[in-house]
Formats: sequence, structure tokens, C-alpha cells
Amino acid sequence: MRDDLVLVTGGTGFIAQHCILALLAQGYRVRTTLRTPGREAEVRAYLKVGGAEPGDRLSFVTADLSDDAGWGEAAEGCAYVMHGASPTPSGDYASEEEWIIPAVEGNFRVLRAARDAGVKRVVLTSAFGAVGMGHKPMTRPFDETDWTELNDKVPPYQKSKTLSERAAWDFIATEGRGLELAAVNPTAVMGPALGADYSHSIRLIKQMLEGIPGCPKVNSGFVDVRDVADLHLRAMTDPAAKGQRFLAIAGQSLWMREVAAILRARLGDAAAKVPTKEIPNTVVRLGAAAGNPALKALVPFLGVTMNATSEKAIRLLGWSPRSAEESIIAAAESLLRLGLIDGA
Repeated sequence: MRDDLVLVTGGTGFIAQHCILALLAQGYRVRTTLRTPGREAEVRAYLKVGGAEPGDRLSFVTADLSDDAGWGEAAEGCAYVMHGASPTPSGDYASEEEWIIPAVEGNFRVLRAARDAGVKRVVLTSAFGAVGMGHKPMTRPFDETDWTELNDKVPPYQKSKTLSERAAWDFIATEGRGLELAAVNPTAVMGPALGADYSHSIRLIKQMLEGIPGCPKVNSGFVDVRDVADLHLRAMTDPAAKGQRFLAIAGQSLWMREVAAILRARLGDAAAKVPTKEIPNTVVRLGAAAGNPALKALVPFLGVTMNATSEKAIRLLGWSPRSAEESIIAAAESLLRLGLIDGA
């Protein structure tokens, strides 16, 4: 029912803010959580860039995923919860435990609060990282039946997403007491930035526009944040979404060289610094062996196809995403418009 109150966790997050915009546009009232209360004005400023000035239709509660305080208040009176907040470990070289334990326990806090408040359904923002990592090379696109195989090649962030999503499904099965769950697993999230705090994936576009030396042979799926928000709304209310996970990808996955070609073809002079050459895998591996952390993080992905399919979301929920090219260009144009490209 429109005018229902929906809790969106982590209101400073990129996907969360687009979910708030989508909910407000559909007539819902929204409550969102912040770890620190002083960021309300910042969130409202980002939403204004997105075209919304919700006034008292948006409210804020202070709650941290690492602490029980505030979650009962946050969930009280809500019909639905969109849970995308994710704890950020301290330090550049955080241990796996620093990633995994807060992610799993944070999910439990949100799910318990939702259950105890009588929430109908939680939509969990998971990730492709819980689906497509640790596998031998695939001859078919990844789908929702796939789970990341936890092994030494899977980075801590993706391990945390895998274990926290599995823990959420286990909670629903054993302690949910009627609480419903759906999960959305986006690939690399593009689309319009609302300010300087945007998705990790959009940093790739920023780096390309600023002139990185070349494109590593890395493959990824892409999806627009506006379509991710739309999929969250569909998963929130459609009966067919109960107990289901949904991959979010627009079309086929792309190699970084193909992303660069899109930018150069569509942006003209603004893409003058975008690289045209692919960096050989041997060069990336040598840089990683020499201690470059950014290159070291790329090594497990070199030459690996990460194609996936959103056939399930399209068939069950009527989801219709814009093209990967459109979402990549929307990200780039927003960075240029907001003055976030150095030297532009």
C-alpha cells in the first residue's frame, strides 16, 4: 500500500539513496538509518540533486550495524525494509574477520528488528560477489542458483557478501517466524552519481576519464543504479519475489576495453584521456608481485568472463533495465557535471 513506511538502511549509500528516491516517487514514506546523526543534511542534499525534497516524508534514525542500539526504533511501524547498509572495516588491509563478522552480525540485527516489528518483507542488497566468485571458468552465464565458492582466491569483501547473504537465508528459515526475504544481487553499479560519495564501480569510470595507462583484461557485468532501485521496489511488493534472489545485470558483461570504447565514442573531447590499449596480463601480474595493491586485487579476475543473466527478474517481476552503455554514460556525465573529474 502506498504511504506505507519503508526503512532503508544506510542512507549515505549510493544504492540506498536511489532506493529512497524511487520509494518517494511511488508515494511511500521513508525512514533511513545513519551511523552518525550529523549527516542528515548531506543525505538531503544528495536527494535534492536526484530531484527530491521530501521534507517530513523522510525521517532519520541513528543506528550502527555493529551495535544493537537503535534498530528496534528504526524498524518500528515499517511495512518493509530495504537493507543495503554494509559495514566498512578499518584500515586498507583489514582482516577477513573485520569484513565478515560485522556483515553477518549486521544482517542479524536488521532481520531481528524487522521480525520483531512485524515487518512483512526485507529486501537484502547482496552482490554479484555472492554469486560469481571462486568458480572454474563457466561456459554459461551465472544465474541465481550459483553461489560463490569460498576459497583462497575469493577476496574478503566478496566472502563477506556470500556469508552474510547465506546467514540471512538461514535466519529466515530458522528464526524468521513469517518474515519474508528477497535478495537483489547487482553486478557493477553505474548510473548517475548524486555527489562525491558514489559506488566503488563508478571509480573505474573516473579513473578512465582521468587517464589510467591502459585497460586490464577484466570483465564485468554492469547495471544502472536506477534499475537496481526499481528491482528493489519490485522485489519488495511482488508476491513472486518471496524467498527469491535476483541478479541485476543489463545485457552481456563487458571487458574494460569495451567500456573505454563506449566512453570514447559517446563523450568526444571529455574522453580524450580514456585509454585505448589493453594491458597484458603479464604486466599486471608483475606489478602485483612488486607490491602494487590495486594490481594485486585484479589478478584473480584477469581473463575471467563474468557474464550473468537477469532472465529471472525480467520474467518473474517484469523488470526492464536500461542498457549497460546508457548506464555507463550516465555515470560519466554525472561525474563531469558535478566537477568530480580531475583536469576536466
